[in-house]
Amino acid sequence: MADTKDFLLEIGTEEMPSAPLMNASKQLPKLVVKMLDEAGLAHGDVRVVSSPRRLAAIVSDVACATEAVHDVKRGPKAQIAFDADGNPTKAAEGFARKCGVDASALTRGVAEDGNEYVFAEKNVPSEPAMPILSALGHDVIAAIEWPNYRSQRWGSEHETFVRPVRWICALLGEEVVPVSYADVKSGNTTRGHRVLAPGEHTVADPSCYERVLEDSFVLSSDRREKAIREGIADIEAERPGSHVDTPARIFDEVVNLCEWPTVLVGKFDEEFLRVPQEIICESMLSNQRYFPIFDAEGKLTREFVIVSNADPKVSDTVVAGNERVVRPRLDDAKFFFDEDLKRPMEEFVQRLGIVTFQEKLGTTLQKVQRMEKLAAAVARGAGEDEQGVQHAVRAAHLAKADLVSQAVVEFTNQQGVMGGYYAEAAGEALEVCAAIREHYRPRFAGDELPSGVCGKCVAVADKLDTCCGIFAIDEPPTGSSDPYAVRRAAIGIIAMLRTLPSVSLKGLIAESLAAYAEQGLEFDREAVAQKVEQFFAGRLKSIAKDEDIRLDSIEAVSAVGVIDPAEFIARARALDSARAEQPELFEALASAFTRAHNLADASLGCEVDTSILGDSELALLSACEEGEEKVASALAQKDFDAACSALAALKEPIDRFFDDVLVMDEHDDVRENRLRLLNRFASVFAGVADVSALSRKK
Repeated sequence: MADTKDFLLEIGTEEMPSAPLMNASKQLPKLVVKMLDEAGLAHGDVRVVSSPRRLAAIVSDVACATEAVHDVKRGPKAQIAFDADGNPTKAAEGFARKCGVDASALTRGVAEDGNEYVFAEKNVPSEPAMPILSALGHDVIAAIEWPNYRSQRWGSEHETFVRPVRWICALLGEEVVPVSYADVKSGNTTRGHRVLAPGEHTVADPSCYERVLEDSFVLSSDRREKAIREGIADIEAERPGSHVDTPARIFDEVVNLCEWPTVLVGKFDEEFLRVPQEIICESMLSNQRYFPIFDAEGKLTREFVIVSNADPKVSDTVVAGNERVVRPRLDDAKFFFDEDLKRPMEEFVQRLGIVTFQEKLGTTLQKVQRMEKLAAAVARGAGEDEQGVQHAVRAAHLAKADLVSQAVVEFTNQQGVMGGYYAEAAGEALEVCAAIREHYRPRFAGDELPSGVCGKCVAVADKLDTCCGIFAIDEPPTGSSDPYAVRRAAIGIIAMLRTLPSVSLKGLIAESLAAYAEQGLEFDREAVAQKVEQFFAGRLKSIAKDEDIRLDSIEAVSAVGVIDPAEFIARARALDSARAEQPELFEALASAFTRAHNLADASLGCEVDTSILGDSELALLSACEEGEEKVASALAQKDFDAACSALAALKEPIDRFFDDVLVMDEHDDVRENRLRLLNRFASVFAGVADVSALSRKK
């Protein structure tokens, strides 16, 4: 085996943005491994080191040369490979081409089975690693992709990178690997922190690379993250009960904006605490990358965390500069908020008439009008009193008002939140304010639901209006395309309706489509309603499956057309539990039901002539009558466990019936009467589940 040495490839650049840097850090090890493997160079693990000015890969135990290869491959039989004149056939030529040799180079030989075959022998000599790594260095740099970012060119060269490349450090052990990219040639030097350790710093070999960086005031990303978190922890410890808000996206960006982080604390003027904390925080986080500090009661304080990349000796100057910078940003936020408060919310609502919701679905004001009707329907279905219904309608009326406010135009993430503040300032009921603030929830998987019934009413109305509208204009989500986030909206609706079990989803779908029709949208209401119901049924199946309910139990419940979320899940879970407790009984019942269902003739009805029934038939009829009563009672009480038990009780009489009775009797009156009895039997199941799904082969 060839000797091994560590390999270093460092790409030094002007400061790279955080997002492309993180993306490139993921690409780099894959590219290096792929190219080393393709070149036949054995190697160990790959470790990535990154900072705003560099992207480096350190590969352990890279072979100093490729292994020499002697490869022998067996092809077709000689009699197939050559014709009568000894010329190679197409079979031989294809085999040779596949092996990368000329057909004339093929040899013959007798294999262990006694047959003569053709063989292809290929000798690949060992190659030194240095020229391979030289080409690899260039190709790796060129292969890194920058999605959503334009690559740059510099000088007179055609090669590109997200930011101009200023140096390349490439080493195999102590030797410099000659790498050239654009107008930059490799060496054995890196560059330190721009202020604290400017200029070049020699790297003796890859093993000391990170130590050289640290001595030059450059930390790797994991070290920077640790240093920042420790600094934040110290700040929180100095302020008992306090909490520094560090959203993951912003925190990751800050980590990649510095090489030698220093965690500092700044302050803004107290007057800004009278402004909604959400827009103050968003302004600091999004515009300045400052982390807000909250007190033990969860209230925003005047202090904020700054992560500096400057010389720690000038921290006071850095803090003062950042405090000076933050003021105009917060002034803007305060100005927008104050100006919005000068206008009544009703003015904002009317201005929604010039804001397009969707080209074919009209304006946002029209959406609000539809939401009012839907919110009222949800509230009534949830059992709210008249005041609760009026609160839901009022919240729906005002829910989108803040979309045309100055604060939300500037801070788009605060839609709904600002509306809640404006409603509160206008003296609206607390339930209305909370509903406006929360009606966009849940915004993503695992997000909190609106805290109150009023908020859920408005949120369901908002999301269902979108779902039904998109289906009404025949633009449903397809494949990975879902531009209106209809799938996410449906999942949110299901989550909320599971907490409002008395609300009928089918009824709401009909109500929503009726509201669109009243506003003049032309579509086939019945057909669209069916498509929307099927869409929700599909989402319910997925959710039930994720909750470990067996697929055939889900299909059995789905087949009877239940789409009310709480009921669907409860039915499926009850059926699954009953099957788990009595697996053989339900398997037999499913087979019997399938047989009965296949024989039954719905056109005959369910009225049975008892005068011509035998004992087994009378027993089944009695069991069906009792089952109908028990099932109806169980369904009325939403007791799906009891409904499943009632179905289970039919197993014995249906088995006895099939054992004792010939259904297809030669006499028409007897045969038809027995078919009516089977119709009666099947009807007991109709409102619970299609248990025939339990006997279908998977």
